[in-house]
Amino acid sequence: MTDYTVHIVDDEEPVRKSLAFMLTMNGYAVKIHQSAASFLSFAPNVRNGILVTDLRMPEMSGVELIRRLGDLKIRIPSIVITGHGDVPMAVEAMKAGALDFIEKPFEDSVIIEAIERASEQLNVPEADVDEIRAVQERLHTLSERERQVLSAVVAGLPNKSIAYDLDISPRTVEVHRANVMGKMKAKSLPHLVRMALAAGFGPS
Repeated sequence: MTDYTVHIVDDEEPVRKSLAFMLTMNGYAVKIHQSAASFLSFAPNVRNGILVTDLRMPEMSGVELIRRLGDLKIRIPSIVITGHGDVPMAVEAMKAGALDFIEKPFEDSVIIEAIERASEQLNVPEADVDEIRAVQERLHTLSERERQVLSAVVAGLPNKSIAYDLDISPRTVEVHRANVMGKMKAKSLPHLVRMALAAGFGPS
C-alpha cells in the first residue's frame, strides 16, 4: 500500500468505481468524490494526496477545481482525464496546474504511470531552480520558427490554426513541433507545455 491517497473526482459513478477498483487492486489507497465541489470542501484535510479528476462535470469542471485549489494554496498534484480531449483543453489544464492530461479510454498502465509521476511531486519544492534554468537553456536552442510554433502550442492553438497563422502547411507544423519536443526533451504535450510555462515562456 502506498503512503499517499489517490482522490478520484468524477460525476459518473461507474467510472469512479471502476477506476477505484483498478487502483485498489494495484495497491493504491483510494478515496472517491462524486463532484468537484465535494472534493473542494474536503481538500483542506488532504495530506499526501494525488488528485485524478474528470474534465467535464456539472457545476464545476476539473480545470476549475484545480484553479480553485491553487487559489486556496492547497497543493495537490493533479491529473485530468477526459473523453473529449484536444490541445486547447490540455493547455488550459496545464495552465491551471495539472501535471498530466489523459484521454479516455486509456490503458491501466497509463494512469498508473501518471500517478507515479505525480507522487514524485509530493516531497519536492514547487519550483526547482536548476530545472527551470535547464529548460530556459533548451529554449535558447530553438530556431525562431520553432519558438513561434511553441508559442502557438502554449496558447492552445491546433496545428491547422498554427499553419494558417504562420503561412505554412500543417505537415510543416508537425515537423517543427516534433523538433521542439526533441530539443526540449519533452515526454508528452502536457510535459512540453508545463516546462514552457514554468520557464516563463508563453505567447507574445
